[in-house]
Amino acid sequence: MINSNTGATSFARLMACQPAAWLSTKRISAKGVLTTAQHTLTIVGVTALVVMAVLFVRPDLAKALSDSLNRAPETAMPAVTAPPLSALMEAPATPAATASTDALSAEDKALLGSEKQQKWVTSWLSKRYRVAGDATNMLVSTAYLTAREIKLDPLLILAVMAIESGLNPFAESPMGAQGLMQVMSKVHHEKFQEMGGLQAALNPVANIRVGSLILKDYVTRGGSVEAGLKSYVGAAAFAHDDGYGARVLAEYNRLKQVSTGKKVPTITPVMAAAQAKPAAPVAATDAEKSVNGTQIAGL
Repeated sequence: MINSNTGATSFARLMACQPAAWLSTKRISAKGVLTTAQHTLTIVGVTALVVMAVLFVRPDLAKALSDSLNRAPETAMPAVTAPPLSALMEAPATPAATASTDALSAEDKALLGSEKQQKWVTSWLSKRYRVAGDATNMLVSTAYLTAREIKLDPLLILAVMAIESGLNPFAESPMGAQGLMQVMSKVHHEKFQEMGGLQAALNPVANIRVGSLILKDYVTRGGSVEAGLKSYVGAAAFAHDDGYGARVLAEYNRLKQVSTGKKVPTITPVMAAAQAKPAAPVAATDAEKSVNGTQIAGL
């Protein structure tokens, strides 16, 4: 009996001690976790302070890090091919005649096709450059009429207008190039005489006509569209034109697609990037603006 009671008492004491031991173990574990967390936060804090100190001492590293984080993905410039001169000197291509227009003359069919093209081109340019529809229609109609008169592709004229001024008839560069096609009016003042003098440089009709004549002259002299555009921007004496010709031809190719009724996005990756971070203007010297004694038309 005594042994039995003694065993029961010992078992009871053992059971009473177990919760205390369990709680003590848990306290030790929680303390270890907190200690580890404190050490981790200390290391992170010290590392951050070291990084901040390094960036403060070396601002160039800070700028490089900022640029790498904020750099927009670069979009490769699509390859563009200039049309042959014969294509530029012909009348604009027209859609095939439908059954309902079989009775029309060839001239009427060409006029009808040209009107369709102008509507598509006008709508697209108006949205792309955020110009009122009526104003854009006037500019496109003038470009088509001028192109028909001087035998030049109207879409090339419109492409140059778009790249040069964004269809702003009152644009003026720091070097004095004016209007839609950024013509150096003081250099080509004689071409404006019959249209009212130098003040006519900001007249959209006069500016388109003079700029188109100069553009055609450069293309004809250069023997190719690329050479003509290079002279137009004043880079004929240099190895490259900073991508001017490629931008004009890319716009020309888009307008070609639009003129056939294709759906072409009005916002391109290149334009979006340019709107986000406009490129710095390139100033040309007086020597650069004269190539073999011939002054450039625009900048």
